[in-house]
Amino acid sequence: MKNRILNVVALLLCVLSNINAQTSKPNIIIIYADDMGYGDLNCQNPNSKIPTPNLDQLAAEGMRFTDAHSSSGICSPSRFALLTGTYHWRRTHNIVNAFGKPMFNDSDVTIPELLKTKGYVTAAIGKWHLGWDWKFNREPTGEVLQWGKKRKFYKPEDVDWTNPIKGGPLGQGFDYYFGDGTINFPPYAWIENENFVKLPNTDMDPNNVGYGINEGSWEFRPGPKVKGWNPYEVLPALTKKTVSYIQKQEKDKPFFLYMALPSPHAPIIPNDEFVDKSKAGPYGDFMFQTDWVVGQILKTLKEKALDQNTIVIFSADNGPEKYAFTRAEKFDHYSMGDFRGLKRDVWEGGHHVPFIVKWPGHIMEGTVSNALVSQIDIMSTIAEITNTPVNTNVAPDSKSFLSVLKDKNKTGYRDVIVHNTYKDTWGIREGKWLYINKKTGQHSKMPDSFKKLKGYKDFNTDNLLFNLEKDPEQRVNLSLQHPDKIAKMEKLLKQEINKGYLID
Repeated sequence: MKNRILNVVALLLCVLSNINAQTSKPNIIIIYADDMGYGDLNCQNPNSKIPTPNLDQLAAEGMRFTDAHSSSGICSPSRFALLTGTYHWRRTHNIVNAFGKPMFNDSDVTIPELLKTKGYVTAAIGKWHLGWDWKFNREPTGEVLQWGKKRKFYKPEDVDWTNPIKGGPLGQGFDYYFGDGTINFPPYAWIENENFVKLPNTDMDPNNVGYGINEGSWEFRPGPKVKGWNPYEVLPALTKKTVSYIQKQEKDKPFFLYMALPSPHAPIIPNDEFVDKSKAGPYGDFMFQTDWVVGQILKTLKEKALDQNTIVIFSADNGPEKYAFTRAEKFDHYSMGDFRGLKRDVWEGGHHVPFIVKWPGHIMEGTVSNALVSQIDIMSTIAEITNTPVNTNVAPDSKSFLSVLKDKNKTGYRDVIVHNTYKDTWGIREGKWLYINKKTGQHSKMPDSFKKLKGYKDFNTDNLLFNLEKDPEQRVNLSLQHPDKIAKMEKLLKQEINKGYLID
């Protein structure tokens, strides 16, 4: 009898130990959309013309943040910031161009590198856009007329394809990678780990892609491609690879998956089965397809019985592209929601992005948080969840928002965020106050027709001050009424920029 009791106790201890191990090492998936606006999610835009049932369901099962921000208003910098917990402007203000070098230094520590110290397997699938160490046989010999000027580009014979491509995802802590790098940049080919699935063998002509498009332009840069490359196959292929990766995972081995969607970034190319599924034109259909991809990921987690021990984080790298202005006028769908501005802007619409976190058993379902949150905080939050020590020089700008995930009413973990895209225009947020150091936060020119539609007025002061609590649309400039607040915010911005860990 005594031995039986001891056996039962031992079994219970073993079960509890396994439960604790799972709780401290949940699977983690980051789904990172490309050029998606705050107002593109049906659950946070009452006038949306796009159904997003899967993202709505994700929000219903987790916590939706109403005041979340990307580091930059453009792509590569936001991705660097998310993966390193570091403001992008400590390294760069620019994207990585075609055949560009890695944005990372050897001293950088990324989320996957952190998690590997805790036994995680790590994978990146989809858009990378953070550079590789390319090798070349010669200077670019190709030339094409694009956007009104002649452009030099690398032809297939100009690039050394003989060796594995270093400096990419596997060089930054990922065990596995599959993707095409960047959908509108060469090379147009599939890369798996550090090798091409098939080598590029012809040129992409940006003026004659070979396929039709119903909204916007292709925006393809010239360069090497695999003959017969079909951009309409990119999102479906990435979806299948993501589903396959999750299907191969087991409960006893935690995994981290960074799924970087190429959508709804241009080219706006919904597949046939998604056409006319929205009331916002081709972009709306592409957004609907993007939502469907999220649904496939969530469905696969459930089928594998991994959903209850998986944290799913959904967000976007920046606000919507310039086509959103015309879309609003034509379809009455405002991708930027009620915010001013678009991608690139220091206006809210450039960086105020969707942000949802689901963690069954830890986050109360259907909660909405108004806490000020930045994507640079994901790294410290994951570190705290997984009990992973972080050195002082790692993720220097990151602050854990785990306390907010546990209590939606929790505020004050972060009071200040710096907003920036390009080097001369800066914004800083402190509580309800937002300061911009120029007379405009614009980089993406707003058409006069849209300005008239929304009733926006230009400002003539040297800088701007808004009370976002009362004026989230940034219509009322208070800079002249509050000179003391302007002085304080200017000082705070300088302090944040010069904190002592400016990185090379």
